[in-house]
Amino acid sequence: MMLLRLAWRNLWRQKRRTLLTASALALALVLSLLTRALQEGSYALGIDHAARFYTGLIQLQHPDYADSLSIDDLLPQSDDFIRPVREHPDISDRLPRLESFALAAAGEQSKGVMVIGAIPELEEGYSHLSQKLTSGTFLTEKDTQILIGQGLANYFHLGVGDEMVLYGQGYHGQTAAGVFRVKGIVHFPLPQLDRQLVYMSLKQAQILYSTGDQVSAWVLHTHHQDALPNIIAQLRRSYGHGVNVRSWQELSPELAQQILMDKVSGIFMIYVLYGIVGFALFATVLMMILERQREFAVMLATGMSRGRLVRLVSTESVLLAGLGIFLGMLVATPVLLYLWFHPIEMTGESAQMMLESGFEPVLPVSLDPQLVIDQVMAVIVLLTLCLIYPLWRIFRLKIVSGLKGGSHAD
Repeated sequence: MMLLRLAWRNLWRQKRRTLLTASALALALVLSLLTRALQEGSYALGIDHAARFYTGLIQLQHPDYADSLSIDDLLPQSDDFIRPVREHPDISDRLPRLESFALAAAGEQSKGVMVIGAIPELEEGYSHLSQKLTSGTFLTEKDTQILIGQGLANYFHLGVGDEMVLYGQGYHGQTAAGVFRVKGIVHFPLPQLDRQLVYMSLKQAQILYSTGDQVSAWVLHTHHQDALPNIIAQLRRSYGHGVNVRSWQELSPELAQQILMDKVSGIFMIYVLYGIVGFALFATVLMMILERQREFAVMLATGMSRGRLVRLVSTESVLLAGLGIFLGMLVATPVLLYLWFHPIEMTGESAQMMLESGFEPVLPVSLDPQLVIDQVMAVIVLLTLCLIYPLWRIFRLKIVSGLKGGSHAD
């Protein structure tokens, strides 16, 4: 306790220097926290939108389906099969889907398309598909009609009420063929999907492909993205090798790589910021040593051990860093809370794309405590590096030279 009180008093012998150094640390902490909170918030929002738009956060698939994309590699649609998912408290949505390819034809034109069979009520609650309708009406579970993308409708010159022929291969080599009337046209922001997708009810897709009560994938969503690794591990233990549990990173590798590259560049800039602040901290700590060498020599001459002197200087540095962290959190906390309740509204093409997808164009922040822990640890590591040389100077300080002061202390 005595050492702590002495270190605190020593810290305020140079008030201006202490406040400037603590303010520099606080500014670095605030900027890094805001940057990482906005980064992680935007990543979480983008992942959630991409998942709801098509892939989901998790998919249960047949072990061979990822490689084959075959209509023969399916999973049951039964309650017994999905029970581990239904009983899991962290899984919010579970949607059975049947996906396959077919040759679509209308008039004299033909084109390969992706057919998705889904339960309309579940799909609407999950991805708000009806909000993407440009004409027509949304599907019902008993519908024999289809929804098609705007790009596909333009290619075939089709409108609501027109007919499209679908022809492909069904379950175990059976023929999958049918004539379907267009009930609605939907616009997808992604051109590739807009030119290929055909939606129909799950029952109708199962009839078309003769699959019975089987699906190509169960699409899952969670309450919190942070829980994904644990949920995936638990599902893999529950289903064993008979089911392939795939995360959104596997389902959307391009998005995962894009997020990783953006995160790395952001963290690199934060490290550059900490490096600049680190020079200021190093200069402060070194000055605390150099200008007090005569004082340290007197303390050593009167019986203080070098170890105790090192602990005193280290305590002063820790208190200085702690003051910077406290000031930084004092500023950052209300700003982050305000952005949490009043997220930044996006504008321009990005906002328009999100609105067309049925999502609110905002940029939220993340309040993950791990972000604070990471930045505090960065400050501690920075402080440790800054203490190495000054403490080494104390260990090699010669008492006689130190009492003379000036250049003799070297």
